[in-house]
Amino acid sequence: MDQQDIDRELADARELLGSPSELHLAYTAQDGTPRVVPAGFWWTGREVVISTAETAPKVAALRDRPEVALSLANGDSPSGARSLSVRGRAEITIVDGLVPEYLAAAGKGMAGDELAQFEQACRALYDRMARIAVTPTWARYYDFGTGRIPTFLQELAARGGTAGQG
Repeated sequence: MDQQDIDRELADARELLGSPSELHLAYTAQDGTPRVVPAGFWWTGREVVISTAETAPKVAALRDRPEVALSLANGDSPSGARSLSVRGRAEITIVDGLVPEYLAAAGKGMAGDELAQFEQACRALYDRMARIAVTPTWARYYDFGTGRIPTFLQELAARGGTAGQG
């Protein structure tokens, strides 16, 4: 997949990337086994940023094996179902205090006093944080309500239930 294709998929997923939905981060743990964890995130327009404690096990694991997959989905009905799958490499940066994108991500689901109290609690909790920036190397966006579905489902639907006939 070239950068133009990646950019097109991500542009089409702009609304989903701006939603307060959490994503799932898949990576390989230090013991070599797979892990999938939910995470809040912020889309910068070039990177998916996830923030966590610098001592979180995923930080060390991602330093050793930076290849990751991300999955983001929402929708309350089949016609509203949308999803984005991303593959990429994680880059870890340790920052003093809070990762700016951490508060921006929280602001997608909180506002006013609730967000101010959250920020105050986080500033008391974190002296340092890990900023995990994932640069997409592959992306695919699906919008089931508009018929933008995986190719294998398109092919199955095109067969129109002819399996097992004849």
